[in-house]
Amino acid sequence: MGNHSTGGSGKRAQPAPLARGAQRRAFVLSGLAVTVAMTLAGATSAMAAQPVYPDRPITLIVPFSPGGSTDIIGRLVANSLGEVLGKTIVVENKGGAASILGTDLGAKAAPNGYTLVMTNGAAITTGPLLGQKTPYKPIDDFTHIMLLGTFPNGLIVRANHPAKDFKEFLDLARKAGGSYNYGSAGVGSAGFLTGEQLKQRANIQMTHVPYKGTGPAMNDLLGGQIDAIFNNIAVASVQARAGNVRVLAVSGPKRVSAFPDVPTMDEVVPGTVGEAWFGVSAPAGTPQPIVDTLTAALTKVMANADFRAKLLEQGLVSVAAPQAQFVQFIKDEDRKWAPIIKSANIKLD
Repeated sequence: MGNHSTGGSGKRAQPAPLARGAQRRAFVLSGLAVTVAMTLAGATSAMAAQPVYPDRPITLIVPFSPGGSTDIIGRLVANSLGEVLGKTIVVENKGGAASILGTDLGAKAAPNGYTLVMTNGAAITTGPLLGQKTPYKPIDDFTHIMLLGTFPNGLIVRANHPAKDFKEFLDLARKAGGSYNYGSAGVGSAGFLTGEQLKQRANIQMTHVPYKGTGPAMNDLLGGQIDAIFNNIAVASVQARAGNVRVLAVSGPKRVSAFPDVPTMDEVVPGTVGEAWFGVSAPAGTPQPIVDTLTAALTKVMANADFRAKLLEQGLVSVAAPQAQFVQFIKDEDRKWAPIIKSANIKLD
């Protein structure tokens, strides 16, 4: 009878090898799931802790005094860009040293996207070519985000000037044997450089009369003291509508809507193109994601027809060239103006 106890030896049955392997895999997979969950939680927490740019107001340095067309353009850009980004953009006017002072402040700011600067040809291209010392490198010390537009000048004469058109003006200037003169906002200005370029390309002689601003130059033109001036097309439009002056040519690569029947200088004298320009730049080293955000926002701003019309009221023809094209434009400007300046032996005092 006692033989019923022979099957119960007191030892537990060992799990089959397959069962033990399944347990190990389940343990490993469970640990892996916990690790993945913790990693994702950490990444989510890090993303939540990283502020979305911009998370506070941005400063836009305008390297000119308040009140002029450049200041107006800067404020137009600040208002519209701020609306797109959803943050206030504060305009800080820092004029001085032909815009080099404010431009330098922009170059030396922290490269975090919260300080931008309105860059221009005088501070980045023609100024250095004219021998003006800059405490920054025009390309290397900036992240040039977008070329906003260019300021073509008009070749302007009094309403009663004997030249009926640009070609006749050039003929009269040649016959005058150097007695013709032209005014501009001063040595180094876009109008002055355009005049020197025209003299070289068209093989004419004209004496440059520098002024402290285009206002006094316009007054002397109307008074008959000078033969012609190179001036902003916006200013030219006002005087032309009043019947005081005529615009014989424009200095941009294309005709302008304000004077659709007026040729470009390039149409008559090939290679004659001279404009001022404005763009938005940041310090070198600004992170590319921030640059991309600003580029997208500025692209949206520049796509607005009303905004472009407001720029044109100030004489700025919209371009909207992003980073790579902007830098190439600067290099092209250097190549264009360097031989003109060297040939004319022009230096700023």
